[in-house]
Amino acid sequence: MVLGTTSGAGKSWLATALCRWYARRGLRVAPFKAQNMSNNARVVDGGEIGSAQYFQALAANAAPEVRMNPLLLKPERDTHSQVVLMGQVSEALSALPWRGRSERVWPQIAQALDELRAGNDVVVIEGAGSPAEINLMASDIVNMRIARHAQARCLLATDIDRGGAFAHLYGTWALLPEADRALLRGFVLNKFRGDASLLAPAPQQLQELTGVPTVATLPMWWQHGLPEEDGVFDDRSRSSGTVTRTVAVVAYPRISNLDEFQALKNVPGVRLVWARTPADVAAADWIVLPGSKNTSGDLAWLRAQGLDRAVAAHAERGGAVLGICGGLQMLGEALVDPHGIDGNAPGLGLLPLVTVFEREKTVRHRTAAFGELTGTWSALSDVPVGGYEIHHGQTAEHPQLAHDGRAVMPEGLAWQNARGNVLGIYLHGLFEDPGALHALFGASAPTLESTFDGLADFIDTHFDTGVLAGLIA
Repeated sequence: MVLGTTSGAGKSWLATALCRWYARRGLRVAPFKAQNMSNNARVVDGGEIGSAQYFQALAANAAPEVRMNPLLLKPERDTHSQVVLMGQVSEALSALPWRGRSERVWPQIAQALDELRAGNDVVVIEGAGSPAEINLMASDIVNMRIARHAQARCLLATDIDRGGAFAHLYGTWALLPEADRALLRGFVLNKFRGDASLLAPAPQQLQELTGVPTVATLPMWWQHGLPEEDGVFDDRSRSSGTVTRTVAVVAYPRISNLDEFQALKNVPGVRLVWARTPADVAAADWIVLPGSKNTSGDLAWLRAQGLDRAVAAHAERGGAVLGICGGLQMLGEALVDPHGIDGNAPGLGLLPLVTVFEREKTVRHRTAAFGELTGTWSALSDVPVGGYEIHHGQTAEHPQLAHDGRAVMPEGLAWQNARGNVLGIYLHGLFEDPGALHALFGASAPTLESTFDGLADFIDTHFDTGVLAGLIA
């Protein structure tokens, strides 16, 4: 099990690396995270799970499934989350207070973990946040209760780049009950920059205090190739080589499925910018409105920042605008919410569409081909795209404005305006599709397989000899 002293310590990518490391040794491997809080989700058989466990399953050469992340919390507001249990939205659990859910969901969580353990040689478990949050210990279902249930061999990772790493490790150990401390097999210093010999004598002193060895010092690795977990993304604008195109992705508060933009970070000549103000989109060639877990709320935020006017002005100048899922809904004329799912709101009016929010959620994999596109997006004409849908809204053309645009993909999956520079699509994963990526940029991004193998090679190099094999001995 991979635990962390804080969120952002590196649990998700380390768990992914471990999945591939063990799978390469011919073992049957499965990932598991009891409860994930993230608006990054992927479609699997039976519903949806957090993106991190989806990628961990692929790294393990396993088919992603709902048991790998039995509880997914998708924040819609600061004080409310949609609860997804075993892949399906639970309105009853969504209405319960946070502390009231634990005992209700524990049987399903424990059963899912037990079944994965029975069917695999190795289960790589990811914790959440910190295991030593003493205000949450009584209702814990994701950290040490899981560790005790599985008698897991635990690694505790910390982000040394933030400073205070040894205090974080010692403080976490000190706040754990003695029985839980006994499960810790090693400390991991992550995101280290500099000469590792300068860490002495701290690792030895820490081991004398706790009995737990420091088993790895992992160098800072900015571009390991995996998307960031927990809705966290880095704000550093970057490109490989000379910048030929700047893509500004609007980062509203309830942005979802932002992991699908990871591929853009690896396309030569593309500069990716996360935009929160009109100034952030001023120099953009493309503006992307991504998915949202609260479309009407994020649209109100967009207007409060003045980004609605900036997007409209960009489109008026002929600049490219792309809306994905919730972003597509924002580009239309109106959001209509008869069931209190998301909220009513006027849209940006850049596509002749109306979205009605339905009680039932669309969650499915889809493959479809674009029809004939014009203008900016013409390179996608006749290109098949594989992706997935996760949305409550159902969108159709506004009957009085149909002349302002047209459907460019079957079954209402994509629309383009008459001018050709604004495109909206319901499918997530456009930039992850090799054919679409090549059509748009004439380039390809590293494959997931090469990313997973790179992660496994990295930990193989930097963990002390014998530690990884010893964790499953």
